[in-house]
Amino acid sequence: MSGQREWYEKDYYAVLGVSKDATVKDITKAYRRLARQYHPDANPDNVKAEEKFKDISAAYDVVGDEKKRAEYDEVRRVGPMGGFGGGAGGQNIRFDMGGDGFGDILGQMFGRGGGGRRGGGGSTGPQRGQDIETTLTLDFVDAAHGITTSLHLTADAQCSSCSGSGARAGTTPKTCTACGGRGSTADNQGMFSFSQPCRSCSGNGIIIENPCSTCRGTGIERRPREVNVRIPAGVDNGQRIRLKGRGTPGRNGGPAGDLFVECNVAPHPLFAREGLNLLTRVPVSFTEAVLGATIAVPTLDGSEVTLRLKAGTQSGSRHRVKGKGIELPKQTGDLIVTVDVHVPTKLSDEESAAIEALSEVLASPRTSGTAT
Repeated sequence: MSGQREWYEKDYYAVLGVSKDATVKDITKAYRRLARQYHPDANPDNVKAEEKFKDISAAYDVVGDEKKRAEYDEVRRVGPMGGFGGGAGGQNIRFDMGGDGFGDILGQMFGRGGGGRRGGGGSTGPQRGQDIETTLTLDFVDAAHGITTSLHLTADAQCSSCSGSGARAGTTPKTCTACGGRGSTADNQGMFSFSQPCRSCSGNGIIIENPCSTCRGTGIERRPREVNVRIPAGVDNGQRIRLKGRGTPGRNGGPAGDLFVECNVAPHPLFAREGLNLLTRVPVSFTEAVLGATIAVPTLDGSEVTLRLKAGTQSGSRHRVKGKGIELPKQTGDLIVTVDVHVPTKLSDEESAAIEALSEVLASPRTSGTAT
């Protein structure tokens, strides 16, 4: 029976007891439970349990892998067309004990080394480096306009002495002869074949006979380094910026992790932010508010714009100046000006006389019934 024909005829979701739209987490959870129940080690001389274990292993080998699952779902939808690799189908079942997937689960449950790392080794295959998180304090104006700056970090980096090879200068790592550079060896257990990290090279595929004295053969050292960062215009307080590949270096040829920079924007003495809008408060005199006036309003770039206040402007009223907020390539905010009417607390005799004369001609809002 071809692989596709078996995929078409067998409902692997039903075998694992999950729905077709189950998440990878749900599928793994179901597999763990069933594998623990039907594993041959837990059911010696039980043929039915062994066959059941073969079925659930074959099912998880397919639907537990995103690529195979997509192919399986397509075969189940349109029928077998030829060309795909199939499930176990009565063949020897091979478990990879060196990764974070199917075989690793079995290794944890049935004692074949924590994570499959028998013999104290590492893991086979490329490993992605770890992400780094740091914070950067920015001036309010720099955050608004954008800036290129430098970050000084102390973190894992490629060894400066051996350029990441792990070998002492003048020497090179050698391909492991025990595994042929694959980093893993097969451990045949009857009908099962367990793949595990090579004991000779600890799963790296190479052997370093003369390790670098700086990194001790790891190819990685912890040291200070400087990273240039371009902060885009309009970054806000608490916003995170991702720098792809600027984290710690990967191992065994794996990609580097990412660097995440959280921006802390310092407050400004005159301005605050509301999205892309800038907020500011401007004091005006009592007479300017009553009679109306043209006033100068500061902007973030240090220049001034004029704002015309109508007669009778109230304290706390907001006025919009178009296009003077945070400027992005395709969008620009506004400057929102809040007017604070200044009421004098000390008056000269002349000022007091003028105010008293004004009060005689202006009706009080309490008596006129007009609250303005």
